[in-house]
Amino acid sequence: MIDRDTASEASGSQSGGSLESRITFSGATRGKGSTSGAVTPVGDWTPPACWYEPRYATEFAKYIENMYETTVNAPGQHSYAKSSAGETRAKYKDEEYKNYNLAKEDEGNWWVAVRDEDRWMEPEANTCDKQPFWVENGDTPPVENAVTPQVLAELAYNRLQLPTTEVALAPAETTKVNLPTWAWLDKARFKEVSVTAQLNAGGFNIQATTTAKPVSLKLEPGTTDAETYPASGECALNGDGSIGEPYAKGKADQTPPCGLKYLRSSGDGTFNLQATVTWEITWTGTGNPNPTDLPDGTFGADQAVTVQEIQSVNR
Repeated sequence: MIDRDTASEASGSQSGGSLESRITFSGATRGKGSTSGAVTPVGDWTPPACWYEPRYATEFAKYIENMYETTVNAPGQHSYAKSSAGETRAKYKDEEYKNYNLAKEDEGNWWVAVRDEDRWMEPEANTCDKQPFWVENGDTPPVENAVTPQVLAELAYNRLQLPTTEVALAPAETTKVNLPTWAWLDKARFKEVSVTAQLNAGGFNIQATTTAKPVSLKLEPGTTDAETYPASGECALNGDGSIGEPYAKGKADQTPPCGLKYLRSSGDGTFNLQATVTWEITWTGTGNPNPTDLPDGTFGADQAVTVQEIQSVNR
């Protein structure tokens, strides 16, 4: 949608139709199930909450005319909304432009602002505030976030759906004070995931694929009375794609390559173990066949861990 609060960036009124984004997404996108979640970028960077897309003159003209008719004919519509719709229509049909540039349709496109449907209330979604504007073929739109393969890659980043980070533990449900607890992630579960974004509008047919690859697991025990293995709590990806190592009989005296040790009991409650996977994210696309870095992302989950005192018998 161009604007969720108003009808569109074109009209500035609260009535009329809407122009939907022409970008389509495929792959490991959001909404695939409760056992997955969205990636969080590392650092201050965030994917665009709004952007600009091209539209053929015939499509843009139809939109403005529909917006105008809907607004002026709406029962009880405020006069200022009707006035705004009329001014917008006049601007693109009679005043600054001639009949929506329909006679020049083969020479260029209208570029319109579009907001992310899931982020339309964020302040960043209001930064694409330029009224629809005409761009001749071959010219670069004079705005930030005009759709390019890289912008598509950044939008795909925001739709990556990553598997829930629930580590396997040994002991599994209840561990003991000062007993090393092994932690690992199955290589079959933590594989690369990707989302492809494609724009086919206004004569443009471009695409980008954003790929996330797991690289490490961060363990935070949920209490300062604990130690992690390694000491940093950062468990690197193994060569086979797994993280950590499953516990097996005979390893009781060994230090786990990935795990933790609690130094006191959790009493009548539990400790909140946080397990967060860092994902390395790259993109390829139209005009960019080689993987190009985007900011790393993280996704994690909490697990309740019960820690008991080791009982001893005094004789």
